[in-house]
Amino acid sequence: MSNERLIYLPLGGAGEIGMNAYVYGYGRPGKERLIVVDMGVAFPDMDGSPGVDLILPDIAWLAERRHQIEAVFITHAHEDHVGAVAHTYEALQAPVYARAFTSNIARRKMQEHGYPENAIRTVGAWPEVTTAGPFKVGFLPMSHSIPESSSLIIDSPEGRVIHTGDFKLDETPLVGEPFDPDLWAEVSRDGVKALICDSTNVFSPDPGRSEASVGPEITKLVKSAKGMVVATTFASNVARVKTLAEAGEAAGRSIVLMGRAMKRMVEAAVETGVLTGFPPVVSPEAAQDIQRENLMLLVTGSQGERRAASAQLARGKYQGMQLKEGDLFLFSSKTIPGNEKGVIRIINQFSELGVDVVDDSTGRYHVSGHANRPDLERLTAIVKPQVVIPMHGEHRHLREHVKLADANGMTGVLAVNGMMIDLSGNQPKVAEYVETGRTYLDGTVQIGALDGVVRDRIRMALNGHVLVTLIMDDEDQPLGEPWCEVMGLAETGRSRAPLVDVLEEDLSQWVNRAGRKIWRDDEKLNEGLRRAVRQTAQDEIGKKPEVTVVVSRLS
Repeated sequence: MSNERLIYLPLGGAGEIGMNAYVYGYGRPGKERLIVVDMGVAFPDMDGSPGVDLILPDIAWLAERRHQIEAVFITHAHEDHVGAVAHTYEALQAPVYARAFTSNIARRKMQEHGYPENAIRTVGAWPEVTTAGPFKVGFLPMSHSIPESSSLIIDSPEGRVIHTGDFKLDETPLVGEPFDPDLWAEVSRDGVKALICDSTNVFSPDPGRSEASVGPEITKLVKSAKGMVVATTFASNVARVKTLAEAGEAAGRSIVLMGRAMKRMVEAAVETGVLTGFPPVVSPEAAQDIQRENLMLLVTGSQGERRAASAQLARGKYQGMQLKEGDLFLFSSKTIPGNEKGVIRIINQFSELGVDVVDDSTGRYHVSGHANRPDLERLTAIVKPQVVIPMHGEHRHLREHVKLADANGMTGVLAVNGMMIDLSGNQPKVAEYVETGRTYLDGTVQIGALDGVVRDRIRMALNGHVLVTLIMDDEDQPLGEPWCEVMGLAETGRSRAPLVDVLEEDLSQWVNRAGRKIWRDDEKLNEGLRRAVRQTAQDEIGKKPEVTVVVSRLS
């Protein structure tokens, strides 16, 4: 009996939507040769990660084993799958394989960080395969909301695994490759050990709709508009961007692309040949000379991002363009859970300007890029895997997907981040648990979740901050009174006097009562001052702020 095993280990994306990072390995336990599938990011919010730029998977387990890593494979160019490639390259030092469009996006990221672009290696679609140690990996075309999205066929000495990546069953996707059921049946004919499967829309009961279905509705809407038309969607959904542009062109409007990501994605799609026949565009500068009712702007910011083009237009003006009463703004996108506040803020700002806003509440102007429940059943019936392992979903999605697999006579396995599954033999089992988590890109520095930076930032946001300064002379006696600087706290409290004055008075009394024994002990002096501030603030304003104490001693 062989003592080698085939393992699957999610480090991100299983139990959450975003930050995808999955590991496959084959070999003796602890000595496996490894491949990584996707290396993505998640996006911060002000509640849980204030001030943070990006959230990355914790790859400490991988970094410790980087000499065992054969390659990284990227299924598609969405940020939650490719966004961390450059941020983790130094730690992993592994070649990255992707198809042409994804390679284009990944190379730009590497270039921005000063890493060699040749670390990204472009490969073709199935039946082309890449040998990576004991694995042979092929990119199987699959429809999604971005060009050249691919599932991965992963062959090992233990059999074939298919990792779906993000997908939908769209046979008329407009841009990119359609779902080919015959090809999927062919690659599954000799048996599939495990289907590692997207779970995002497992709760959606109706079959997914094709990208082709939204074009006529958008065209009808744009033709009926009287003023300027502005539309936003995910910049990476190149098919939708083209649909919007064609709707504008059909209505006799000039097309303007606004927002860095929008321009970058269209450029990448044209450069790699996945986007052809895109209507002519004019620059924002040239658009100044065109009548407003003859313009259609395609802008970034479908999720309410504060710095994106949509938000800037809602606040007034962006690149010389300004919306007015009677104009139309279209959200041709779904609002991702957690982004509702930002989107609603923008809608209300446009409403105040007299702009008519159309969202996707009717379902006419957007279709999802993920497979719905009947589509998951259809794909599983084609593949007929021994095991279905849900991924790309919150825990509730994964659990429901396991139930769906079981209801259809398949074996479902619930594997969350850090749970290593041994796929060897005919009975998958948990091999071990690996510590996982997240790290943060904060400015230009990566910090750990346990470093305390984000925790301290949250505490300061919730409680405010007081800086206390006290000078001691060379005989260890106070030189003058302590003074305070306050941030994020009310100016006056219950006593109706300025909070700073009340704090300084109470601190002065505490210092005078403390006596020489405490004056000589920095630790006790610091702690006493801190406690005094918090108690006084609690009495005055009902808050216990964060306190920094600076004691300076004259030698």
